[in-house]
Amino acid sequence: MKSTTSFSIRTKIMLGYLASIVCFIVSLIFVDNQLTRMQLERNYIIDHDIAVHDLTNRIEKHLLDMETGQRGFTITGDEEYLEPYNKGKQQWEQDYLQLFNLIQDNPAQQNNLKAIKATIEHWIRVAGDVAITLKKENRNEAIAQFYKKDPGKADMDQMRTQFEAFRKTEVDLTSQRAAQMNDRNATLRITLYAILAAVALLSTALATMISGTIVRTIKQVVLTISEIAASGGSAGQRIEVRTRDEIGALATVTNQLLESHEQRNWLKTRLAEVVGMYQGEEDIRALGQSFLSRMAPLLDASYGVFYVRKGRAGQQQLVRTASYAASGEIGDADSAVSFRLGEGLVGQCAAENRPIHLEQVPGDYIKVVSGLGSGAPTSIMISPVEYEGKVIAVIEWATLGAFTPLQRQLLDEALEALGTAVNSVDSRMEIERLLRESQAMTEQLQTQTEELQTQAEELQTQQEELRVSNEQLEEQNRHSEQKSRELELIRVELEEYTEQLEQSSQYKSNFLANMSHELRTPLNSMLILSQLLSENTNLTEDEKQYAQVIHSAGNDLLNLINDILDLSKVEAGKIDIIAEEMSVTELPTIMKYQFERLAEQKGIEFVIRLDPDAPAIFWTDERRLHQILRNLLSNAFKFTESGSVTLAVGVADPQKIGVQLPVEGSFVLAISVADTGIGIPANKQEAIFEAFQQADGTTSRKYGGTGLGLSICREFARLLGGSIVVSSKEGAGSTFTLYLPSINQSQTLELLKASEEVAADVSTGGLGMPLAERGEPQRSSRSVVPETVDKEIYAGKRVLVVDDDTRNTFALKSMLEEAGVDVSVAGNGQECLDLLDTEERFDLVLMDIMMPVLDGYAAMRQIRTMPRFETLPIIALTAKAMKFDREKCLEAGASDYISKPLNMHQLFSLMRVWLTKV
Repeated sequence: MKSTTSFSIRTKIMLGYLASIVCFIVSLIFVDNQLTRMQLERNYIIDHDIAVHDLTNRIEKHLLDMETGQRGFTITGDEEYLEPYNKGKQQWEQDYLQLFNLIQDNPAQQNNLKAIKATIEHWIRVAGDVAITLKKENRNEAIAQFYKKDPGKADMDQMRTQFEAFRKTEVDLTSQRAAQMNDRNATLRITLYAILAAVALLSTALATMISGTIVRTIKQVVLTISEIAASGGSAGQRIEVRTRDEIGALATVTNQLLESHEQRNWLKTRLAEVVGMYQGEEDIRALGQSFLSRMAPLLDASYGVFYVRKGRAGQQQLVRTASYAASGEIGDADSAVSFRLGEGLVGQCAAENRPIHLEQVPGDYIKVVSGLGSGAPTSIMISPVEYEGKVIAVIEWATLGAFTPLQRQLLDEALEALGTAVNSVDSRMEIERLLRESQAMTEQLQTQTEELQTQAEELQTQQEELRVSNEQLEEQNRHSEQKSRELELIRVELEEYTEQLEQSSQYKSNFLANMSHELRTPLNSMLILSQLLSENTNLTEDEKQYAQVIHSAGNDLLNLINDILDLSKVEAGKIDIIAEEMSVTELPTIMKYQFERLAEQKGIEFVIRLDPDAPAIFWTDERRLHQILRNLLSNAFKFTESGSVTLAVGVADPQKIGVQLPVEGSFVLAISVADTGIGIPANKQEAIFEAFQQADGTTSRKYGGTGLGLSICREFARLLGGSIVVSSKEGAGSTFTLYLPSINQSQTLELLKASEEVAADVSTGGLGMPLAERGEPQRSSRSVVPETVDKEIYAGKRVLVVDDDTRNTFALKSMLEEAGVDVSVAGNGQECLDLLDTEERFDLVLMDIMMPVLDGYAAMRQIRTMPRFETLPIIALTAKAMKFDREKCLEAGASDYISKPLNMHQLFSLMRVWLTKV
């Protein structure tokens, strides 16, 4: 196996010397280690053994001091004798611990030392401390008895014997260590001589091996070079060297030189073949095809495309002219026919004049096809072809392998010559084209010369006629200039009229917004108070009836306002269609719930039919559909004195769908409302859908109303993609049929666009004001509050009503207090802030928007800046009812929103929700 480690000759020599030095150093380290070890053992004997003996003597001395001090104190009673006793008692344990740690390598001696410690502690316990305590207590007789027995004498004798045995053992250990040191010294001397002999043998062996390796490698290199010289200098031969030193480097460089020489010869040969191929080519397509066919095998390319730059400045493109191994002819779907500069990688290559190389190409990039199958290339190369610094063509290659550096170099050099060839062929083709054009123009000139000679005679005749015509044209020009000035004046007048119309539309919008507020504000208090009066048990039946009439009239006025505003929203195109799933099976139940009582009051049969084939789920704007059906059913009951009203829900007849629907749907419902009422004359059936129009439009008509309901129904139906068809006969009833398609997501956008077209159709003379969605109409039945109020929820709750209209505050306060609510009133936003700052707490705030001093928006923003009111429920009340009022209120800090006139059922529902969250 060939070595992969590189060693130079100098390295080999240095390694030889280094090996010898290393061996010598290792020997010195070994000897030094042995000497150090011996020194440590010697120091251990000196330091350890002497320290052990010293500590042993010190401990024994401390005991003698303690015994002397104890006896002196018991005899004299002098406290000074206690000093050596106490000092010895403190220090003997420290020396004991130090001595115990020094002999931790000798467990036997540690056990002996533990026995000494036990004896010392026993003496202190039974003799030392006892005698001192007796003396301190002046118990002289007990002291005399103590010394007669002298319990500590046995301990002192035992300690002396134990210390003597301990010291003797340590002396024996010291002698053993000294003998071991002498034996190790003799072994070290023998080992040193053996190491020196081994180092000498190893150095000699390394020198012989290194010199042999150097000489053998040089002989091998010289022999190989001689064989190359003898074979005539063939560049195909290579020097085989197994070493990796300077001689190996020399052989490697020689092989690289031979390889470079061989590649250069290959490049020159192939380049000469490619350049020679250009000779005689006169067509750019043939040139490109020939170049691709020749270069593809040399590059191992499996696919190639040749693009030529064509067109004039500003409209230049790289047009596909020739291809190699492409599937089909030029213009196939597998590659683009042309690219603009900077478009795609081909266009970017031309724009930047630099090659682009792609690797790891995706599998679906392009397919290389053969008779056996197909595969995706792994490498793409896009190269510019330039002439005098300008890119005139681009070539794109694809290969199943990878482009080698040699192939890329061949391509670069070939492209330099190709640029000149392309420019030459292109120039030649341009010259031939110009020559053909010149010949054609010469023939045309000859023909035109003959024609001009003939025309010259005619021109002489026409000159007189032209002079007369010029005079007439000058007169016409003066007349045209006059007309232009008049048209300019008309344009200026139209612009001024347009501005006036826009200003008028703005005035109208402002008027509707202000009128909405001004009408709803007094209407709010009128509805609430009339409802309270109608439910007041203290009034007579006639008075209650009067209140109910007032409440009913207010509701009629509210419906009129809402109808006008709904129509204005349609005309302005500001109604959004929200498509969602609707349950068709629930639709009859909803309509029955809303109109069943009305049918009972009028004595009319209310029939509902649901087609079994009707779908359970239908996509539409459910809210708009309900509004259409409510208007149609309200009209049916209004104009029917006896008989029946029938609501039928089913699938539309396919033959009528294409005729009736402006927007096609995947499924179409047919919802009809039929009545047995007065009917509609044939000449009035179209007019009833116009705003403010009725079948009977006289002032003495029997049935009231504004005539807006059917107009709103028709516009809502058009917004939903459907239509309404009426079938009626005077005196025999009417049938209104709504054809409604199912709306999907894509149709929602179409309907929104259609809503703008509807607004454009009806905007002439319309109201054009975007308003917020209206709520459900006021309930007219009695006892609204008992039906909606839970006494337990509202009892004891504190509510702050903020409104500048005293009528509204009076009405709201009356209704809320009847429900058990503690109500406080503020006339504007500033008074609200003052009350919140002074009062202890409020559970909920009802905030009007349009107020003097500080309006509702500003008040809510300031409230939300106060940390203790961050979660205080605030319900915004507004009579303006504009389109984005809800969003503006919520953004300002409102918890919820309700428009005036207030529906007390809705208001109590909102209050219940927010009060239960507190």
